[in-house]
Amino acid sequence: MMNLYEMLKNYSNTDYYGFHMPGHKRNENLTNCDLPYSIDITEIEGFDDLHHADGILKEAENKAAILYHAQETSFLVNGSTVGILSAVMGCTLRGDKILISRNCHKSVYHAIYMNGLKPVYVYPRFYEEEELNGPVEASDVEELLCQNPGIRAVVITSPTYDGVVSDVKAIADVTHRKNIPLIVDEAHGAHFGFHSYFPQNSNVYGADIVIHSLHKTLPSLTQTALIHMNGSLADRKKIKGYLHMLQTSSPSYVLMAGMDVCMDLISKRGSEIFETYTVMLEKMRNSLKELKILRLAETESYDKSKLVISVKGTGISGRQFYEKLLNQYHLQLEMAAGSYVLAMTSVGDTQEGMSRLTSALKEMDFLLDKKMTEFEPKAGEQGKSKVNFSLPKLRKIYTSAEVDDLLNHSSGSKVISLQWQNAEGWISTEYAYVYPPGTPLVVPGEEISREAAELICKYEALGFSVEGPERKGRIEVLANG
Repeated sequence: MMNLYEMLKNYSNTDYYGFHMPGHKRNENLTNCDLPYSIDITEIEGFDDLHHADGILKEAENKAAILYHAQETSFLVNGSTVGILSAVMGCTLRGDKILISRNCHKSVYHAIYMNGLKPVYVYPRFYEEEELNGPVEASDVEELLCQNPGIRAVVITSPTYDGVVSDVKAIADVTHRKNIPLIVDEAHGAHFGFHSYFPQNSNVYGADIVIHSLHKTLPSLTQTALIHMNGSLADRKKIKGYLHMLQTSSPSYVLMAGMDVCMDLISKRGSEIFETYTVMLEKMRNSLKELKILRLAETESYDKSKLVISVKGTGISGRQFYEKLLNQYHLQLEMAAGSYVLAMTSVGDTQEGMSRLTSALKEMDFLLDKKMTEFEPKAGEQGKSKVNFSLPKLRKIYTSAEVDDLLNHSSGSKVISLQWQNAEGWISTEYAYVYPPGTPLVVPGEEISREAAELICKYEALGFSVEGPERKGRIEVLANG
């Protein structure tokens, strides 16, 4: 049986002429660009419709469900974001309470705003030594559910951007005892379950809704993702209704073909490519454990595909180290944090690429050990300075939707713009987050604490871009408290 890509390729070689969208008309000579115009079509005869799939696309989704041990799977062409928005809104009614881990992606917060939800936060453990946000504890979830009756859904992120994995099975057991669905943002764990070197995916551990970004850790095109649905606690019909509303009505067949090819690859050659990859990765990790000054950071339950290189105590910042690897060694890492950098690996990596990174890290480690580097720290960039990079705990005065109502429907509410140094005690009307990973440090309606203001000032001093606020170095707040 042909996959979607093969069908599209065959179709491109026929004499069918399209008097339909898209406007490039599969004419590859028009723009002289090497783009896949020849397989870019719309919902024409024989190629199914993602919003009412019952043919080749439904077969592809069923294939993905089998691979991920899910009861039902849908393709997402608007990334994991649309899956998270649909899952949260589909599992709640307007004004409901929802329990979320505070280190959730900004899309969870956007869903809270869109449905006027009242969030209750569970804070992950913070690892002081690694300066990483750790797992969400099932005991904390259970305690908050007991303290806050009426919570309609629970959302956690596992693995985190940095690779930290929570005990999803224990958390699912807690939520299910109270008949509450568990939504797991497993965007960074699309490779889970395909080799014993990595954890199982959250469908296996009992999560009701699981979202995977295929493009993050598997060979699929950017913007491709999956949403899996299990059990009866989550309203699947309602979730799919939101998918119809929030996903484009013209889904890209190029993206969907990429997803189908990815699933075919895992189905047919997954054991082979994952074995090659994990052997190569383990060899690299063992080699990096020999570093003297730099350090390969890990936590108790961890996704080993993520390489977190700590520069803590070296006198330099994660941002400086990131830029050194980029400019001197031409190695583009995923992100820099205050005291570490993150390199993401996948089955797409080559031995050459991994060897280049290993050699660069060992060379930098040698130079740091012999104090032969020529870093010139900017003000506030010293890696030795004491900063707590844990998520600040802010007092929630209003929900984000209530702030919006105050500003748009109340003539008495206005905003003023303050420098972060002067923002302590004021109620924010804007988000503030460092991207990546996109976890809000300040949410509209929260009273800005001294710790939050100092942390954001520190990030700016380290050269990070703080996104969300309209103006750099400032935050808009309610003028009348």
